Amino acid sequence: MVGEKVLRFQGKDRDPGYVQGHIEEYLKSDGFKVQTSKPSGQGAVIQAKKGGFLREVVDADRAMTITISGTPNDFTVRIGIGKWLEHLGVAVIETLLISELFLAVDVAETAWNFEIEDKLVKDIKAFVG
Repeated sequence: MVGEKVLRFQGKDRDPGYVQGHIEEYLKSDGFKVQTSKPSGQGAVIQAKKGGFLREVVDADRAMTITISGTPNDFTVRIGIGKWLEHLGVAVIETLLISELFLAVDVAETAWNFEIEDKLVKDIKAFVG
């Protein structure tokens, strides 16, 4: 899919929950509204959307969607655009990870997504090491 990034970290000994918390704080400090699923054995999902700018560029029901799954020595972070899911915090994570979380995006979304993703990817790589 255009705009989706997949980061895999091996041998880093970083708790994926700790990485999740860092990503949430990074996004909040950048002005995003953030919601997170309850972590499970399958991982966690973070969704973030920004106020006016995002609404002008993409549908209001779309958000940056990030999944984190794996173990401290082998985990994956996927970043893309997905549908804003109401009540993500109470959603069943296994259902979310099995279903298609990421959406195909058009040119405007892709440009916005690349810019935001690149900043986030750099931050995650620096944080994990």
